[in-house]
Amino acid sequence: MAGNVKVFMLMAALTALVMALGWMLGGQGGALIALLIAGGMNFFSYWNSDKLVLRQQGAVELSPRLGAELYDLTADLARRADLPMPKLYLLPTQQPNAFATGRNPDNAAVAVTQGLVDTLSRDEIAGVIAHELAHIKHRDTLTMTVTATMAGAIAMMGNMMLFMGGREGRGGAIGGILAMIFAPLAAMMVQMAISRAREYEADATGAAICGQPRALASALQRIAVAAGRTVNVPAERNPAAASMFIVNPLHALRADKLFATHPPTEERIARLMAMQGGAAPAPDLSPSRIPQTGRRTPWGRG
Repeated sequence: MAGNVKVFMLMAALTALVMALGWMLGGQGGALIALLIAGGMNFFSYWNSDKLVLRQQGAVELSPRLGAELYDLTADLARRADLPMPKLYLLPTQQPNAFATGRNPDNAAVAVTQGLVDTLSRDEIAGVIAHELAHIKHRDTLTMTVTATMAGAIAMMGNMMLFMGGREGRGGAIGGILAMIFAPLAAMMVQMAISRAREYEADATGAAICGQPRALASALQRIAVAAGRTVNVPAERNPAAASMFIVNPLHALRADKLFATHPPTEERIARLMAMQGGAAPAPDLSPSRIPQTGRRTPWGRG
């Protein structure tokens, strides 16, 4: 309940920021127009966000015949979570990672990368899929889509302020420059706060679904290291979707690390190990924890 209240407050902050920029652009009428534009963008995202992000990532849909064992594993976990079977996709990137999308549990999708299937064990893959199913169960996929869309609208309006601030807009040219810089930054901070809160909850629920907190912790450890040395090209081209992945897919050398959309992996692992029982050991996030070559998995990769 506390988490939902926090999300509501953060969403309200984004809405207020949209309206404030609209007011600076055109007074009360501008605030109303800005709110209507943001609402229109969110309506479009509600119906089409899953298709857009899957197309951006080059996803290939799996079925009981194509990727049968992965499909069966997902179906079993969905039953445990009391969810409809989501659509399942494979992303053709070697960075281990995964995300969930869709407007509600009846229209949801889970996508995993080829690198995840090649690198992680069956139990670790189950933990990752369970985490994504937890996002679907909590309806986080819709929340994150709306926040990403509103953040995009704020960035666009901030740019408009630069050109209109010196004319009929309020605040003058300096106000326009400040809005262009700080409005998108504020939206990014709100988006980060929402994403981080939802990741902790999805970790806990996902561990309960798969029944193996340690396996999910191990998966997070492996994915975090791999993300730091394997470039996810589709994600780099569409960084706005980074918050959807289980671990930030943007390369560690990028400046994006300054504004991480996910909580620290070490803290996530510690919380999961606490669920397992006993004190959490200090997680080893050294590169040696990720195999340099493919390992044998339930899908035959060796």
